[in-house]
Amino acid sequence: MKQRVYLETTIVSYLTARPSRDLILAAHQEVTRQWWERRRSQFDVYVSQLVVDEAGRGDRDSVSRRMAILEGVAILPVTAQAAAVARELIEAHAVPRESLEDALHVALAATNGIDVLMTWNCRHIANAEMAPAIRATIERCGYDPPIICTPDELMGDAL
Repeated sequence: MKQRVYLETTIVSYLTARPSRDLILAAHQEVTRQWWERRRSQFDVYVSQLVVDEAGRGDRDSVSRRMAILEGVAILPVTAQAAAVARELIEAHAVPRESLEDALHVALAATNGIDVLMTWNCRHIANAEMAPAIRATIERCGYDPPIICTPDELMGDAL
């Protein structure tokens, strides 16, 4: 059985963005493309309606590229159950109050039994300092927390 991977919006954005002049950002874009090309087929890949909504913001060309990437990817609905878990993440200070959408990504992955949440949001989601509080809150809500990682952490030996 394939692992289930939830792609947070930054993954879609990195896949479709013009190459950055910032060396670190360019490296993140490249490893994201490599994961997409080499490893994606080894997982069941999901996004949520929240990802679709976020990817739909911006200039028409960028939106078009992001929507093309999302074609054929399973879309999870935003549920009241996920919204309640997101509120718990905020109340527990596991995710900052002003980052409700970030909390909702985590909650959507957890409430849908997703194995891995992939993101480049290392400020509020893939953050080692916040991980214990995120994990504890998800477990307190009765769910198994997803592994939260960046694409390079899910490359296996394909790098």
